[in-house]
Amino acid sequence: MSDDDMEDYGFEYSDEDAEEQDVDIENNYYNSKGLVTDGGDLSTALRGFQEVVRMEDGKGEWGFKALKQIVKLHYKMGNHEEMLTAYREMLAYIKSSAVTRNASEKKINSLLDFVAQSTDMSLLQNFYGTTLEALAEAKNERLWFKTQLKLCGLWFKLNEYGRLARILKELHKSCQSEDGSDDLKKGTQLLEVYALEIQLHSAQKNTKKLKELYHRALTIKSAIPHPRIMGIIRECGGKMHMHERDWQDAKTDFFEAFKNYDEAGVARRVQCLKYLVLASMLMGSQVDPFDAQEAKPYKNDSQVLAMTNLVAAYQSNNIAEFEKILATNKATINDDLFIRNYIEDLLRNIRTQVVLAMVGPFTRIRIPYVSQKLNIPEGDVEQLLVALILDGKIHGRIDQVNHLLELDRKASTDEKYTAVDKWAKHVSTLHAAVVGRLS
Repeated sequence: MSDDDMEDYGFEYSDEDAEEQDVDIENNYYNSKGLVTDGGDLSTALRGFQEVVRMEDGKGEWGFKALKQIVKLHYKMGNHEEMLTAYREMLAYIKSSAVTRNASEKKINSLLDFVAQSTDMSLLQNFYGTTLEALAEAKNERLWFKTQLKLCGLWFKLNEYGRLARILKELHKSCQSEDGSDDLKKGTQLLEVYALEIQLHSAQKNTKKLKELYHRALTIKSAIPHPRIMGIIRECGGKMHMHERDWQDAKTDFFEAFKNYDEAGVARRVQCLKYLVLASMLMGSQVDPFDAQEAKPYKNDSQVLAMTNLVAAYQSNNIAEFEKILATNKATINDDLFIRNYIEDLLRNIRTQVVLAMVGPFTRIRIPYVSQKLNIPEGDVEQLLVALILDGKIHGRIDQVNHLLELDRKASTDEKYTAVDKWAKHVSTLHAAVVGRLS
């Protein structure tokens, strides 16, 4: 055999050997993954993935994918130190040309989401910190931004508002132009930062800053944000309006938040639907919030049913049923601190409606009778009646000696005459205008 033949033979043999090795690595990877998928022995699967890393010459795609699986297996098995060690080894691959930038981003982001389910805050802090160190070195700004957002979420859960504020300042700066103004080309990232800042100021009850950021966020039209982000912004906006007792705008925001959460498949949608119902009752709306096409499917949801029944009792002025629903549904209504803050407002509203309906036919009514109907002490009834008199909703006076509400019918009669007089003047003006056109 000639030297040329020997070279060809040797070259072909070496190529086939490399291909066979690749096939062996691939088979080993998928065999190990099959064990995980089919509920097999995790320790055997782990050893298989570790073998894949050892079999590959240098840093390559199969080793990177295997390390991702090793990280997940160590997490499932509770081996947190080993998990972080394998993760650091995996992050070293992002500098390798064997793994594309998009592939590395996708896998790392997937792991960040996977580990985010942990309730071990120390583990999450280490995991995010390790990621940020590697990304700063690799200069991967996009993934660095996403990881920082996840770390912000962690600090928010831990009420570490100082640490959260520092990261948000850094993130906001990365979304600004050289002159310090917001770079609207980064509208999507800006909205994600605003959503976290709004949550922060909402938790700190900094209404002034919250309102400023809320309106600024709504002016950004260049972004296509994830609906969950808009859900957060709208929900915080709704709570801000509720604090200002602007029930109409609160209702609008809670409905928008519900729709966005629903589109994103976020469980928070049910809570927002409750807030929507709350705002509807407080504004005295007679429109059933569940008439909306988006809300209808949730009308009989077990978590929402109590609010549905509350609306029915509220609209029919059935105060006994209303209070019964509140008493028997503490888990779904009263245990929510935000809803509980407005229960007294709801009770005042329904009591007002009941009182106005009760006093209509009378010139005087006994306060103990009203107390019995409302199921509240006489002193609370007097306070309610005083407020209604001062607001001009009832014309009359309270006889505290005889425990009576004496109604001034003359005032209401005078109002009728005034209204009729206005109507007559309007008709006269209209008649004059018509005659003028005909002549």
